Amino acid sequence: MTHAETRFRDLWTRCGGQDAAAVWQDLAAHYAEPARHYHTLAHIWRCVRAFDTVRGQIEEPEVVELALWTHDVIYVPGACNNEASSADWLLARAGGHIPIAARVVECILATTHRVAPPHAAAAWTVDIDIAGLGVPWTQFCCDGARLRQERPDLCDIACCEGERAFLEMLLARPAIYYTPYFRSRCEARARANLARRIEILAAATS
Repeated sequence: MTHAETRFRDLWTRCGGQDAAAVWQDLAAHYAEPARHYHTLAHIWRCVRAFDTVRGQIEEPEVVELALWTHDVIYVPGACNNEASSADWLLARAGGHIPIAARVVECILATTHRVAPPHAAAAWTVDIDIAGLGVPWTQFCCDGARLRQERPDLCDIACCEGERAFLEMLLARPAIYYTPYFRSRCEARARANLARRIEILAAATS
């Protein structure tokens, strides 16, 4: 059993969930789907490790951690309802046995990154999910390349335009991150990365 599996199963059981082994197998199978290159267990594990650095600051740590594990479990490239489908997956697997499920769902839905998180747990979930925007440029580009691999159905111009619109939306916010911790550590580099990437995308589509 891997460390990731052990950790998820322990969390699931601790939260009141049943059949942890079967739920893990289903979750892991989704994250291993061949269409995925970025939205994999590697991304989830990065999120979990980032969560570990701030766990002591979070009032509802189990809500946030369970949301991180499950927020991308359903991912159909190009679909507009992946977050909602992931939330439905969680509720179906929870089967009414996880008291915090509704809070987790709110956190999952916030990872559309298009509306402000409704509460602190959701803010932590959102910030951890996009902490990768504030990594060094080389790693930022590697993540971007993996995201591009997930959309072979789009031509380069269409993909550039979609990415540019999303990044410009993030950059237009007063702050990309909602929590003081991630604003202080990631905001400046994330803004620089996004501005640099937008310039590249603009040149590619001009």
